[in-house]
Amino acid sequence: MLANIHHGTYQRLAGWHKELTAFRRDLHAHPELGFEEVRTAGRIEQALKLAGCDEVHAGIGRTGVVAVIRGGGGGHGAIGLRADMDALPMREENDVPWRSTQAHLMHGCGHDGHMTMLVGAARYLAQTRRFSGTAVLIFQPGEEGHAGAKAMIEDGLFDRFPVDAVYAMHNWPSLPAGTIAVSPGPMMAAADRIEITINGKGGHGAHPYMAVDPVLVAAHIITAAQSLVSRNVNPLDSAVLSLCAVQSGDLGAFSVIPRQAQLIGTVRTFKREVQDMIEERLGRLVESVAVGFGATAVLKYERMYPATINTPAEAAFAADVAAALVGPERVVRDLAPSMGAEDFAFMLQVKPGAYLRIGQGGENNCFLHNSRYDFNDDILPLGAALLASLVEGGMPVQS
Repeated sequence: MLANIHHGTYQRLAGWHKELTAFRRDLHAHPELGFEEVRTAGRIEQALKLAGCDEVHAGIGRTGVVAVIRGGGGGHGAIGLRADMDALPMREENDVPWRSTQAHLMHGCGHDGHMTMLVGAARYLAQTRRFSGTAVLIFQPGEEGHAGAKAMIEDGLFDRFPVDAVYAMHNWPSLPAGTIAVSPGPMMAAADRIEITINGKGGHGAHPYMAVDPVLVAAHIITAAQSLVSRNVNPLDSAVLSLCAVQSGDLGAFSVIPRQAQLIGTVRTFKREVQDMIEERLGRLVESVAVGFGATAVLKYERMYPATINTPAEAAFAADVAAALVGPERVVRDLAPSMGAEDFAFMLQVKPGAYLRIGQGGENNCFLHNSRYDFNDDILPLGAALLASLVEGGMPVQS
């Protein structure tokens, strides 16, 4: 499918495929966690300076990097392009020469590929400059649960580098290589963390009537919480409530009723009113169930990432740019949203823009966050061409 793409931007970037692949594999072999991307940032800085960017700024949002490229066609607009930088705390099980050199770290989400595609776009834009205005290339740390986008914004990202719109892209293994997908409106859900602490009264397992069993209370809360979505959320809306971890007592103390139990989980929503409702009703449910058993319980509800919502005009523009690059038959314009989360949402809260998917395909076709996942190097030139085309299409040279 990629062999059938004849667009000039893609063809030029395809000529750099070997260099892009080597760069991506070097990043893959040296993963770093959020806000620890020191080597990664250094490699990015070096590559951007070699590419001929007009400005390269480091240390934004702690370990973020921003490059500026000025077009050759006049104009005063600006478009931002963002790639995420961090890896995951997981062990890689691939047996490839470029496998992670860090025993418990891995680029299991393809951020190594995202950075490489943006570096490729930087090289192309710096060489051709067939656009007006300014391209702002944002290499963001800490996407995996650290809210690195928020950190960059709070560090003055858009004050120092104002943009009219911002775009980001993520590989998607379930889409064929050569396919690009986007949708106006919701793309990713809001991600909230919930922590429920139940306090009872410890005692002997043979004399439960003398205790208040927090394990029993936890079990009833787990069961009751499942009704919040099924009986409170409109079926036409989307929400997920998952209690994913339980901790109480000691596995070696088979006859001891513990004093405390904890539940950890997540809530995923798209609409603020649904999010508000779940937080309020879950809090009341937790307290009332506990009281019914003579215990107490407290809900800690942490709103981590907001929903990733594309602005309609920018999503339509991105789809048109993709169609010109790969053909309209390879563009999905109504991709179903994912209940996963993405901190690019923070950027979309302050700037118009769109979040896209690029088909990953690949032989092993492992999904994201899998210990055998690896980025498909075949799509590197296409991703770079798409990013560059967003700049060229959004800020055409003025005649």
